Amino acid sequence: MYIRNRMTPNPCTIPSNTTIADAVALFREKGFKRFPVVDNGKLVGILTKGDIQSVSPTKATSLSIYEVNYFLSKITVKKAMTKKVITIDADCLLEEAAVAMRENKISTLPVMEKGKLVGIITESDIFDAFIDLMGFKEKGSRITVEVKDVPGGIAAISEVFSSLNINITHIAMFAGNGIRDLVIRSSVSDIPEIEKKLNEKGYKIKHLLVNK
Repeated sequence: MYIRNRMTPNPCTIPSNTTIADAVALFREKGFKRFPVVDNGKLVGILTKGDIQSVSPTKATSLSIYEVNYFLSKITVKKAMTKKVITIDADCLLEEAAVAMRENKISTLPVMEKGKLVGIITESDIFDAFIDLMGFKEKGSRITVEVKDVPGGIAAISEVFSSLNINITHIAMFAGNGIRDLVIRSSVSDIPEIEKKLNEKGYKIKHLLVNK
């Protein structure tokens, strides 16, 4: 799954000469958590709510509300934004975005193509992709089966479903020590026959879930 298929294309951006006061207003208006900062078509930084807080007067300040507003109207985004932005290419895999976010402890990556900003991908996009990949919201059954970590293990279980003329819609394998958890989803909600066949073949069913 490529990043371009899950990213938000053409994200809302702001120039670096935007005042902090105007940026605050934009955060409130748009409901976003961050803005890529773009000058003349070039990505020069990223601004988050945390960046704004770092340059805003603290609650302990002796400044009046008018003085605070004046202060924020004079500071620009350029002074608050994160300048060293970690980006990712639109044709990279979603897994690469997830690894980059985890390793750098960030929740957002601007997406680039030929040196230009074309999108933005967040941890929420990755969560949504994981849910879709597992088919968790779809109707049908979810069965977790213990399978030995040997060649042909998945194929043998697939044959059980095939023999019952049941189509597997989603499949995932979670690692273990010699024994793995194989998660299989199908559109079938009536699972006693599947359970019976798997037991007959000697497979241990660890979990059953039916979405109707």
